[in-house]
Amino acid sequence: MPEISASLVKELREKTNAGMMDCKKALSEANGDLAAAEEILRKKGIASAGKRSSREAKEGTVASYIHLQGKVGVLVEINCETDFVAKNDTFREFVKDVTLHIAAAHPLYVSREQVPDKLIQAEREIYAAQVVGKPANIVDKIVDGKVDKFYSTVCLLEQAFIKNPDITVKDLLTSKIAELGENMIIRRFTRYMVGEDLGA
Repeated sequence: MPEISASLVKELREKTNAGMMDCKKALSEANGDLAAAEEILRKKGIASAGKRSSREAKEGTVASYIHLQGKVGVLVEINCETDFVAKNDTFREFVKDVTLHIAAAHPLYVSREQVPDKLIQAEREIYAAQVVGKPANIVDKIVDGKVDKFYSTVCLLEQAFIKNPDITVKDLLTSKIAELGENMIIRRFTRYMVGEDLGA
């Protein structure tokens, strides 16, 4: 077992915001390999974030963001479990990032559960018409793939995060749940744009 130096523990702690003992344990488990220890902590964080997702989140904030000299505006409600976390800088920064993302990426729904079945059915019919003439099982796979792609353009949680396109907004949310130790929910949002067509 390699000797785990305090400087290595400090470096991992700075990179991950994990506790000192968790960092030391992860480094021991990874035989002193910093990258492997970071991966161990991420997996544990994501696992613990998953456990927290069933906890009630009724605190939080409603935040606004105005973009392009008043041409685009966003209102969002993001919940957490305690008022203490709602006032935390990490939580506030996350909220700011989400409002900025909504202004730029123009999602229509928070998650795929909110997308009306009627809309998905209509999309499926369009995609099926585009691949007419192929075997039924191939058509189904292609249509499913296109529907997933559609979700990733209209659902906030499934969109690539504008500040880091390697992760989705859901990945960002999960990492903040792990970091802050509380369940967090992006409850709802509204995005306004000057002159936007309000027709059905």
